[in-house]
Amino acid sequence: MIYQLYYWPTIQGRGEFVRLALEQSGAAYVDVARRSGRGFGVAALMRLLESRNVERPPFAPPFLQAGRRIIGQTANILLFLGPRHALAPRDEGGRLWTHQLQLTMADFLVEIHDTHHPVAAGLYYEDQKKEARRRAADFLENRAPKYLGYFERVLTRNARGERYLVATKPTYADLSMFQIVSGLKYAFPLAMARAGRRYRRLFALHDRIRELPRIAAYLASERRIPFNQEGIFRHYPELDAS
Repeated sequence: MIYQLYYWPTIQGRGEFVRLALEQSGAAYVDVARRSGRGFGVAALMRLLESRNVERPPFAPPFLQAGRRIIGQTANILLFLGPRHALAPRDEGGRLWTHQLQLTMADFLVEIHDTHHPVAAGLYYEDQKKEARRRAADFLENRAPKYLGYFERVLTRNARGERYLVATKPTYADLSMFQIVSGLKYAFPLAMARAGRRYRRLFALHDRIRELPRIAAYLASERRIPFNQEGIFRHYPELDAS
């Protein structure tokens, strides 16, 4: 099967979590909006999104077309891909635990995004800089340590060792945590330099995932969109802790 991934072509965003899973699995996929030509591009994404012929339409990108299935929501897509591509445990309890971790990461992502858009997503950052400074300060002091500390504990309590969150080999939860730590290091380099000393296992996990052969090849390729000021993770020096 050749999967078709529908997501915005210029940002990593929530679609990047799906891209990482597809890349690590070696699955064949087309990043539809990043291709040119008939049947591709943003126009193709919008046609499917707005089509009245889709019985179970997705709310927003990312969504994945797998044969006749159209699956929306990042965590839901990963729940589908995980057991099919050895990125989730085989047992039900393990799959639910991996999904639970992914949902917690989704909550974390909302709080990360809101550091630079605390008032409204439809406003420019420049229209809410004062509020963003307050939100980012609280995030770095209170919210980020709460989430990072939780995932650090998850690593230490993995009965199968402290290398990965769930099992003895990477799952999609580990790939997603890699993306979150990468994004935080881009957005808050000063604060994360200190966090790396506090959450050593978690940052070691980031490095371990980065060195996986397929992930390393992906990161070095043109398929990996660079971090920028349009995605979830944005670097504004005035929001970073000194």
